[in-house]
Amino acid sequence: MKIWEKKTHSSIDKEIENFTSGKDSKIDLLLAPHDVIGTIAHIIMLKSIGLLNQKDLIILIQELRHIYVHEILKNNFKMDEGIEDIHSQIEFLLTNRLGEVGKKIHSGRSRNDQILVDLKLFVRTEIKEIVLIAYSFFDFLLKLSEQHKNTLMPGYTHYQIAMPSSFGLWFSAYAESLIDDLLLVHTAYRIVNKNPLGSAAGYGSSLPLNRKMTTDLLGFENLNYNVIYAQMGRGKMERIVSESIASLARTLSKMAQDICLYLSQNFNFISFPDHLTTGSSIMPHKKNPDVFEMIRAKCNRMISLPNEISLISSNLCSGYHRDFQIIKERFLPIFEEIKKCFSMFQYMLNHIIVRKDILKEEKYKYLFSVEAVNKLVVEEGYSFRDAYQKIGSDIQNGCFKPLTNSFYSHEGSIGNLCNTKIRNLMQNVIKEFDFYKLDQVIKRLIYSKIHF
Repeated sequence: MKIWEKKTHSSIDKEIENFTSGKDSKIDLLLAPHDVIGTIAHIIMLKSIGLLNQKDLIILIQELRHIYVHEILKNNFKMDEGIEDIHSQIEFLLTNRLGEVGKKIHSGRSRNDQILVDLKLFVRTEIKEIVLIAYSFFDFLLKLSEQHKNTLMPGYTHYQIAMPSSFGLWFSAYAESLIDDLLLVHTAYRIVNKNPLGSAAGYGSSLPLNRKMTTDLLGFENLNYNVIYAQMGRGKMERIVSESIASLARTLSKMAQDICLYLSQNFNFISFPDHLTTGSSIMPHKKNPDVFEMIRAKCNRMISLPNEISLISSNLCSGYHRDFQIIKERFLPIFEEIKKCFSMFQYMLNHIIVRKDILKEEKYKYLFSVEAVNKLVVEEGYSFRDAYQKIGSDIQNGCFKPLTNSFYSHEGSIGNLCNTKIRNLMQNVIKEFDFYKLDQVIKRLIYSKIHF
């Protein structure tokens, strides 16, 4: 029997149940610890407004903590056959183990605000992990930048040889890109970090709920005040968060594409040990960048998610709709995917082999043509336009004498990477996240003595 069924309600058709439940029973396992946390905060609040006595509260908290520590954290938790979602599973466990008191946890709640709270607690935790792994990758890129700052490589525009660059500049570029990505993640984090609990089915409750208390207990920055808007946040929150994850994915995808190009024989800028690349079943010379191609594809799929969520949710009126379940199936797994992409990218870059003598090749002799123009401007008083025309004529007439060095010194150029300033920018972004509050929530609700 479903928690929403009445005694007179006939059992739902099995085909309908299978179709409408989708992958909830598997996907919802990701939300299990957060449903427990949200429930503990809710029942503490229920006790404060007289809807639970202290004895029942203690019994419920003890069992919820047992489920969290000894079942969920130890991977012993599962969804029983016929249970349609995580909220039902937790309530059924409590009822089966504790009796009638287990049925009291739902007072003042709907599954609509339960899933909103679960999703927000889940996303907050996942964002913390993503920020930390992105920061680690950022730090690694800057170390590579410093290590290879004097190794020159050609820069390209329109896929044409353009001007001198360096591996230091290239690695640092993607490090700085992550700063802007995490600015978007921080904005998404602040939007997520508002408490929807107490909005019930989207119209509040006639019970005297203390929404400020659950906001504080769950470590939210604030609450979603308007109960209708709290429900309208479903779909919107996922779209905004997925857009911030997509920004990180764009950075990884773009860098993966660079690597696929640079590893090819036509470029031959970098290489990797044989055990990190794959071969061909017919061409014995092949070294394929499969890892980076997979990262590129996975990230590009993540980039498509905000649009998919928007298409599902944009024309829905206010209130809950079952359409949101489809979003959940696509949304929840992206966090693990982006974390795996970061981890694998860093693992591969630990073994990157950078070629030192790229610019000795004949095809790069015009790479320093701008330097030649600038030399005429600085040393012989040419205007830039006249110097440009002279060097252009020299190139056309075959009498251009390429330079072999560069004199870049301004901020952010190959001669002045400004990596320390870039690091400081990132550290300022990281400080804006209040992740310490998330650890306090777990400590307070799971491991500390509750004071009544």
